[in-house]
Amino acid sequence: MRSLLAPPSSALARRLGMIVLTVFTLVAAAGCSPFARALKEGDDFSAQQKWAEAEAAYLRALDAEPRDAEATAKLLKLRQQWSGVVLEEAKAKHTGGDLAGATPLLVRALQLDPENGDARALLAQTLDARVAAAQKALQEERLQDARAEFDAVLAVDEGHAAARKGVTAVQVAFARRWFNTAQRLEEEGKLGNALLAYVRANQEKVGATPALERAEVVRRKLQDEVAFLVVTGPAEDKAEAPDVAQRLSPGRLSALLPQEVPIRVITTEAPKDHEGVRLGLSVERVMPVKSVEQAQKSQRYMVTNKAVPNPRRLQTESALLEQERKLEDVERKLSGVLRDYLRKQDELAQAREVASRCRSRERQACSTALAECVRAFGQSKPGEVPKECSPSRCNPQCEQEEGALSQRASAGQELERRLESAQENAEAQRREVQRGRDAYYREPLTVDEPVYADYPYDVELHRLSITASVTERLMALSKDAAASSPHSEDYAAMHEDAANKAYDKVGVLADPVQLRTEAELRVEAGDKAMAAIATRVMEHFDVYRQRRVEDARRGMVRPSAEDVVETAVRALLLTADQPPQDILQPLAKARGLTNPEAIFGR
Repeated sequence: MRSLLAPPSSALARRLGMIVLTVFTLVAAAGCSPFARALKEGDDFSAQQKWAEAEAAYLRALDAEPRDAEATAKLLKLRQQWSGVVLEEAKAKHTGGDLAGATPLLVRALQLDPENGDARALLAQTLDARVAAAQKALQEERLQDARAEFDAVLAVDEGHAAARKGVTAVQVAFARRWFNTAQRLEEEGKLGNALLAYVRANQEKVGATPALERAEVVRRKLQDEVAFLVVTGPAEDKAEAPDVAQRLSPGRLSALLPQEVPIRVITTEAPKDHEGVRLGLSVERVMPVKSVEQAQKSQRYMVTNKAVPNPRRLQTESALLEQERKLEDVERKLSGVLRDYLRKQDELAQAREVASRCRSRERQACSTALAECVRAFGQSKPGEVPKECSPSRCNPQCEQEEGALSQRASAGQELERRLESAQENAEAQRREVQRGRDAYYREPLTVDEPVYADYPYDVELHRLSITASVTERLMALSKDAAASSPHSEDYAAMHEDAANKAYDKVGVLADPVQLRTEAELRVEAGDKAMAAIATRVMEHFDVYRQRRVEDARRGMVRPSAEDVVETAVRALLLTADQPPQDILQPLAKARGLTNPEAIFGR
């Protein structure tokens, strides 16, 4: 028996060597995997305190092996160490009084290690210190600095009660500052600037100051200043038509003009040199015209029924003839295919007979050659092959006949398929023809058709029209304006209705006259006249406000200037129904308004 200490045989040594080599290969391969490389890089960067590079390396390792405990533990330990280093930097800045620089470092330290209690405590202390600094700035009226500090604290801790309260206090302080500025501007007579300041004060903190009420007061003053006045009085009634003249009253004119813009309709004398027009109205005449016209209408009614040839029978007959012609074509094609098929069958039979005779001759010739070979082989010398035993004497001799037979058989099969298809088409067409015959014989020869006649009857057309002639005088209020010539125009209101008796025999119902009353039409004529007058007043107002808008546009190169603001605000109040955005937006941006429509009280 071999001793255990004896050297192994060569075969065993080779096997052990291969196992060891395999183990070393697997270890080396494991050491060269992406996970192992990333883990080793992380360890190296961590030893060199290159925290960002080490974190990235450990994250790559976890991407390769998401559940690896070793990589997870190393990443956690790295972040704890990194958090401690960042905390030390934050402490240094905090000690030096740089609270703004310490805050993001403390936030970063807590992001790296949420369990870092020292960083959390120092962050709370830092935020409280920044709130105290902001409150001090608020007391010193450094509102921008205070707001910036409060916002920075809320960006870190949005639930910080003192910071939220401080933001409210800053908003109130801003509102009061803008309100005081607006009061000063109002006292100086800069009403346009004062209006924007009041709007901005209300925007900073709603309800902190009476800015909303004061803005309404200033807005009304500005509207009264730039208002377009329409001086008018009751219309002169020359036609003795009080109902029409009442529709031309100043109140009706005011109701028809747009309410968003400052147009004032007054009955007293206007202030001197104020923009506007003077309107004089007079009703010259009101003429009613009533007329009745005789006319005729016709009513179609059914007299009787008469028998006429059935048009559907003609249609079915035409369709049947078409199907029968199609059947003739299909049967003609079927006959041609059948003749071709029979001819090909005869040719195939002849080719089969020729091939059969050729095969018989070939077998007989080969049998004769074999018999002669046997006789010659018996008479020949040993080892010698007689010429009578040549294989060429039994070579096939009917290749041409066999090819002709195969070709005719293929042609016959093709014609057989064509014949079957033609027979199916013919059968389908025969069924269609039979259906057409059934449909034709089911249709009756005649059908009943109604006979109509026209019955004329008399109609009365009643028409009532009211024509009001109104004269207007529009003259500008400016002292140098020339007197305008009067403008007279007729305004008509009309209604008409047709009436007829009943004609029961032909189905015509009675239709009595239902005209609107004369009073209604007189009111409508007056309304039409006032609507036209309001349109012409608006034309004068559009010329006036367009001039103001052009003056404001020329100053938009410096929208924050006080004189430009005064001009622009007045132009905007005149265009409150459709404010020009090229004036409104720059003005709102210059004054920091988030809602430009608040200028109009919206």
